[in-house]
Amino acid sequence: MAFQNKSKHSNRHKTHINIAPKIIPAVVVITSLLCWAGWRGLTAPVAAKNEQNTPVQFTVKPGVSGNQIGTQLAQAGLIKSTDGWKIWTKLKQLTDSSGGFKAGTYLVSPQEPLTEIAGRIWHGEIMQTKFTIPEGWSTIQMAEYFESLGYFDAADFEAAVATIPYEQYPWLPQDIPILEGFLYPDTYKISSDLATNPQTIIKIMLDHFEQVALPVYEAAQPDMSLLDWVILSSIVEKEAVIGSERTLIAGVFTARLDRGMRLESDPTVEYGLGIRQTADQPLTYSQVGTPSPYNTYLNTGLTPTPIASPGIASLKATLNPESTDYLFFVARYDGTHVFSETLSEHEAATREIRRQRNE
Repeated sequence: MAFQNKSKHSNRHKTHINIAPKIIPAVVVITSLLCWAGWRGLTAPVAAKNEQNTPVQFTVKPGVSGNQIGTQLAQAGLIKSTDGWKIWTKLKQLTDSSGGFKAGTYLVSPQEPLTEIAGRIWHGEIMQTKFTIPEGWSTIQMAEYFESLGYFDAADFEAAVATIPYEQYPWLPQDIPILEGFLYPDTYKISSDLATNPQTIIKIMLDHFEQVALPVYEAAQPDMSLLDWVILSSIVEKEAVIGSERTLIAGVFTARLDRGMRLESDPTVEYGLGIRQTADQPLTYSQVGTPSPYNTYLNTGLTPTPIASPGIASLKATLNPESTDYLFFVARYDGTHVFSETLSEHEAATREIRRQRNE
């Protein structure tokens, strides 16, 4: 009996010992790592707060291991050593096995603790940039703008918009020479890594047109083609400065088209000649009389392509133009227009506006 009791006690003791090894190793590893490096080693930045150290861009390329990232950060002087980096990585892998360091470009400062730098790269908090394309801009204006931001050369963007990606966007009108009018104007916030490639920027803007503008056209099912819709909307966009006049301007153009009249729109002449008139330098009679496929003073109907990127307000106005007897309008110098039913009324309004300008 005594031998059996001792055996049972011994077995219970062994059972207690067998459970512990399943728990102790992870605790021991974590405790040992923290004791070895010290929490200060993981959180202390390279540079003191009072030192002048500006943030720098640090790029993690796809396929680079965590240890390689740490080595590159240490070589760049952004972390103190790779030891602390390896410890942080090991601890993170133990507690978050589903995560991992992500490729991209990050804004990193030597004044940041290693834990903040590592966490940002682990969660993929990459640098972002923002660009704004106003309604009514042409692709040439966009190209100049992107170059001014340092994204890429204007010539590269102009070449890219002349390549029509029909495979990705089969809804694009056939045989268009350029993507003018289909790059949706808006404010975009994107990864800074995407801002170096014009094709990527174009894709983002075409995607937005597909999501915002195309459904409006498809829901309306108008008699005009998608291309004609965007062309007329782009002309309305360039003419309308005051939002309240937008549908009326669309109505005047629609009425003129219905009667077979020429649109006689200044912005179409500007686009064809590659110029921009101002209040001090309006179009001359010579420029208005210069032949061009885009000159709606000389040619009936619409221009061959859009002349700008219309916003949603102009796109909707063209689908729902105001019914009007007006066939003419002339711009005042405050952005509003004088609308007329007859040519004589229009010419009188034009003379009056010029007289006021010269006073």
